[in-house]
Formats: sequence, structure tokens, C-alpha cells
Amino acid sequence: MTPSTKFFKKNCDRLDFSQACASAEWSFLCCKSGFPAFFVNRKHLFFKMSTSSQILSVLEYMEKEKGIGRADMIETIGEAIRVAALKSIAAGQDIRVEINPRTGQLQTWAIFEIVDSVSDPRNQMHISRALLIDGKAEVGSVIETEIDPALLGRIVAQTARQAIMQRIKVFEKEKLYDDFKSRVGDIVSCVVHHVDNGNVYVEIGNTEALLPARECIHGEEYATGDRVRCLLLKLNTDSRDADIILSRSHVNFVRRLLEIEVSEIADGSVFIRGIAREPGYRTKICVDTKDKNIDPVGACVGTRGVRIKSIVRELNGEKIDVIRYFEDPQRLLSEAIKPAVPRNVVVNEAEHRIYFEVAEHDLAVAIGKRGLNAKLTSKMMNWRLDISKESTAVDNFDDKMERAVAGWVDVPGITKEIAKKLVVAGITDVETFESVEAHDLVDVGFNQVEAEQTVQCIREFCRK
Repeated sequence: MTPSTKFFKKNCDRLDFSQACASAEWSFLCCKSGFPAFFVNRKHLFFKMSTSSQILSVLEYMEKEKGIGRADMIETIGEAIRVAALKSIAAGQDIRVEINPRTGQLQTWAIFEIVDSVSDPRNQMHISRALLIDGKAEVGSVIETEIDPALLGRIVAQTARQAIMQRIKVFEKEKLYDDFKSRVGDIVSCVVHHVDNGNVYVEIGNTEALLPARECIHGEEYATGDRVRCLLLKLNTDSRDADIILSRSHVNFVRRLLEIEVSEIADGSVFIRGIAREPGYRTKICVDTKDKNIDPVGACVGTRGVRIKSIVRELNGEKIDVIRYFEDPQRLLSEAIKPAVPRNVVVNEAEHRIYFEVAEHDLAVAIGKRGLNAKLTSKMMNWRLDISKESTAVDNFDDKMERAVAGWVDVPGITKEIAKKLVVAGITDVETFESVEAHDLVDVGFNQVEAEQTVQCIREFCRK
């Protein structure tokens, strides 16, 4: 008796095949001892019965619990065993594997080409031997001989097990993708399973999903058993971690909440023109409508703010600003930047940029804490904003000159050029002109005709 046989006999009585069948996942290939079930059965008949029942248990388990069709599992198991056998004891030999879908019975055959001169005994059989098996055998045809599955060995079982595991993972990913691909972008309700390094693992029904730390709202805490609503962000079919990625910080989470709470948005009578969000702090939403009988802002806020309050509670107190949309960017800016009042607004259409000033006491409000108000307004409007403090007018020489010239132009007959000459000469008003004569004006750069006409016009203005 070989050492391997002694080992199998010694461990045979320890194996509980009913328990193995109940686990129903890999017992038909790998037992507690690490060897295939068929190695440790004392009778060939019992081997066939246990192996068949275990395979049948696997098929039923996968069909009911995993949703994998029986035909797909049979094809996967059969192909995995065939490929594993070709890479080990049956290297270079062509074999066929068949599993009965009703009974789970596993059968294997070796395939040979019938020849009159054998050059490759692994794939060829002499005609004389073939006739002993099948009296109708002919040279050039093929013949199959049944192989006891117990001869395939432990390595085949382990290799097949790995191949089946990989294939089942593919099946599960494909099924998950089919089940959830239509729900990407929707809000799902889930239960927190556990939290690990800020990553929240949740369950959607019987499916595990991941709410990454980066997709959580700042300041939120989660405990096992908490029920939360999340945005189904994407499916990662090539990920080693959870395949379903959720989010509560994405801007579309607020958009979908609005569509759920505000019926006018859901039916399209009110639509969102722009939205910007800083998760956990503030969201700005710009809404519009084509129906003149609907107030888009009032529809979103709801009676006594009931609609918007419901969304704020879901977001744990995150502030939400709802703004009416206007085609005119300057008017839209005035609505979006409230309570600050923009002044000296300059709209640069070419660069999609708006320059404006605010009063000193409004500057902090316009910019907002951490610059959020200005940042969110810019993202929502899709315009670049340049904000500065309103400058205080300071009198200077040029300002005084302009005002003095404007005062002289009001006198009939005094042109702007004459007025500038008078101001340069230091004559800034009628009172300073009282004792001026024509020759005085000639001395400061007037010609004789200009001097006489200017004196006459001013004195005529004073008499009137």
C-alpha cells in the first residue's frame, strides 16, 4: 500500500459528505484533506453517487443563490475540468467531459484517432485495438473511451477549482451589471454594513456596495445598521473591491433629490439651468420655466419651505440657495450674489468674464466663507467672476479742471477751447473775471479777437 493510499484510508472516515453537499460550493472537487472527494471513497459506486450529488448540489446552489443558470455552470465546470486535465496528467490528450444536468453525474472520455500505425499513443489508437472496443471502427475515424474521473487526480481538481472560481466571479459581475446598469445615476436606499478607514460598506438588498470616503459628505458619521440614501455613481466591473460605487457628495445627488421632491422638475415644467455644490456646506441651484403661470423658485421651495427643508434634512443641514434664471448675465449675477449688490458691472462676452465691484461692507458677503459664495456663483453661472472693492472718488487736479471747464461752457458764446484757456490762466469762475480786461487775456495766450469776444460774452452773461 502506497503512502498516498494509507493517507486516503486514514482520513476517509473523517469526511462528512452530507455536510460537504450542504456547503455545495467546492466540495465536489476539494475535501477537507485538500484532495478530491473521489479519492477517499472506499467503493467506486459510492464515489459516483457522492460526486454526482455534490455536483448537483453545486448546480442547485448557484442557480438559486447566485442566479447562474444550470447550463452555464455545467459548461463552466466541464470546460474547467477538461482544460485542467489537459495541463496535467492528460497533457497533449484530447478529452471530453459531460455532466448530466438532472443527476449531476460526471463522465469523461478520451478521444483517439483510429490509425493502422500509431505514432502518438496519446491521441491515436491502432485499428486492431479499436475493433475490440467497437466492431464498426474504421481507420481515419475517431473513437472515445470512458475514463474514471478518479484518475484525473488532485492537481486537476485544484486547477479546475481555481478556473471555476474565476468563471463564477465573471458570472456574478455580469449578473450584477445587468441588474444595476439601468440604475446608474439613480438614488438607492441601503443599509450600512461596516466602516473601514472612512470607507462605508453598505448592502443594497443582498448586494454589497461601497461608499468611498471621498464620496461622503463632510462631517457625516455612519454606524452599522444605519439606513442611508446614496447616488449610484458607477459600476466597476474590473475592480477587486466592491463593484458598485455610491456617492453622497456628487452634485447629481442633489439634482436627483430635487427631481424626487419637486414634481414640477420631474415632469419637466421646471428645469435646472445650473447647479454648483460644495458638499456639506452649500449648494446653489438656478431654475427656469417656460410656463408663465409657474414660479420656479416657489415650486422648488414649496409651501412654507417644506420641499427644500426635506432635502436639507437629507443633506444634514447643507444650505441650498434656489435662484431664478435670467438670460441677462448681469441680472442673473444680481440674483445669485445676494445680499451683496454688484456695482460698476462690466460684462466681457468674448472671455465669458464679468468684472464688478461691491461696497466695502458687502465684500465679505460676496466672497463668502472660504470664498464659497463667489466660487459657487461662478460655477453655477458658468462665468468667470472678478470681484473688487468699490473705490472711493478722490479729487485731483484733473477733476478740478474738468469741473471748472464745465462751469464756463454754460456761459453762452464760450466754447470748450476758450473755457480751457480761461481755467489754465487761473480764471475759474465769474467772480475772478470781474476785473479782467481784454489785454489781460491777450497776455495769457488769447488773440485780440478772442479776448474781446470773451470779455463781451461774460459781461453780457453777468448783466443778465
